[in-house]
Amino acid sequence: MTLLIKNVQIVGKAGGVSDLFVSDNKISAIGNFPNKNAAVVLDGQGAFLSSGFIDCDTASDHYLTLFDSPGQEDFIRQGVTTIMGGMCGASLAPLLYGSLESIQKWGDTDRINVNWHTMAEFFAVMDRRPAAVNFGTLVGHSTVRRAIVGESLRDLTKNELSVFARTLEAALQEGAFGLSTGLGYVHARKTPYAELRLLAEIVKKYRGVYATHLRQDGAGVRAAVEEAIKLAKETGVSTLISHFGPVLGAEKEYESALALIEELPADVDLHFDISPSTSSLMPIYTFLPEWAQTGGLKVMAANIQDEWLLPRIIKDIPPLDERNFIIAQAPGNDILVGRSLKEVREMYEVKDSRDALIRLMQALQLKGSVLYKNLDANLIARAIESKRSLIASAAPSITAEMPGKKHFKSARTTATFSSFLSLAEERSLMSFEDAVRKITLDPAKKFGIAGRGAVAEGNFADLVCFRPGEIKFAVVNGRVVEKQGEFQSVLSGKTLRRPVGKKIS
Repeated sequence: MTLLIKNVQIVGKAGGVSDLFVSDNKISAIGNFPNKNAAVVLDGQGAFLSSGFIDCDTASDHYLTLFDSPGQEDFIRQGVTTIMGGMCGASLAPLLYGSLESIQKWGDTDRINVNWHTMAEFFAVMDRRPAAVNFGTLVGHSTVRRAIVGESLRDLTKNELSVFARTLEAALQEGAFGLSTGLGYVHARKTPYAELRLLAEIVKKYRGVYATHLRQDGAGVRAAVEEAIKLAKETGVSTLISHFGPVLGAEKEYESALALIEELPADVDLHFDISPSTSSLMPIYTFLPEWAQTGGLKVMAANIQDEWLLPRIIKDIPPLDERNFIIAQAPGNDILVGRSLKEVREMYEVKDSRDALIRLMQALQLKGSVLYKNLDANLIARAIESKRSLIASAAPSITAEMPGKKHFKSARTTATFSSFLSLAEERSLMSFEDAVRKITLDPAKKFGIAGRGAVAEGNFADLVCFRPGEIKFAVVNGRVVEKQGEFQSVLSGKTLRRPVGKKIS
């Protein structure tokens, strides 16, 4: 298979328009080839060409759309050719007992036939079920921890910690890109620092990434960032703070936490990812008061039916902006998708939005997710400008509109990268070349994704041709997957494995 791309401006390359020749899945030549032929010829008509964008924090594995929506069209239509999963402490592997408890708050795990345990076995399954984008994953801390202790919220014993360490090390040897924690979620919130340090030291040994959803993302965010910085300094592990957004009401504390990150010495390898969207995509159970987030979903679902507990739960739910609370996913209740909490309150004919929220939670049995507008736009721009920021959607791609799979689409799920490029230009946050680097080579280096992230001879042909506000075409591993807004029904993505012991230069 050969591909010739003509008349493009390669981002970061001086000298006007160029041509690019692809043989099989790699870039074989860059120059001007007026007489060269290929099986497929694309004319960029002077548009920009860069390496395909890398979304370093996604949720298509959490929502299981890697299986039922392999086209991942919400990503490829933005020029995204590689996505990273296994974030927020939840991954599809390794599974000690073949179950997916850690992702049940996002997706209907009953619809997947789990026929793997180890990371290597999972990768083999994904190799046989390719998507339109490349996919790499971290090991989910809660995925492994819950397999060891079940729904218990306690410290690991010495033997249990040893089992965890061996499981993590095996997964890293088999190609996982690192470890993620979801310290803001119920099953990891009380994880002791000593446990995190021991696991981070293993990740450092394999030159992987430690990605963390902080213990607090509003009030208390500075202390949570201090913990992440302490771990990075003490272990030397490459650290990524996941979806580090400025929550309304805690703007000053966020600015203080951001300053801590930006003041770090250059030798501390710590970054954060952020989306230009002012809405967060959140599991619905996280709107319960923190004290009521205990045990698993079954325990919490029972609590919101308890006549004695319920009045206290409702009383302690913080104030909500019901117009900017949109149901993004409601397994088994598609009619609710896209409705605001205000509409739900009116549907239930109650006066208090907290009563409506509880009824919604009861109907969904605490499964499903919400888009909640709770982030400060000006501070988002300030954070995006930081040299330590990477861009990520923290969202899935869901294109199937089958019963139980409907999902409310928003800019967060469909336009993270176009919105970022527009914001960077409109506010003069950085040069165009630096903006493209932030979504290509920078995340490739961070995760050690070899052979991707730059347009160079010998690299894999993951490419996007674009103008502001328009994706002309996208190429994944030498195959055209998207052209003029149309998915080409090509699933040429690869399951990525991190080369053990190697670090991209």
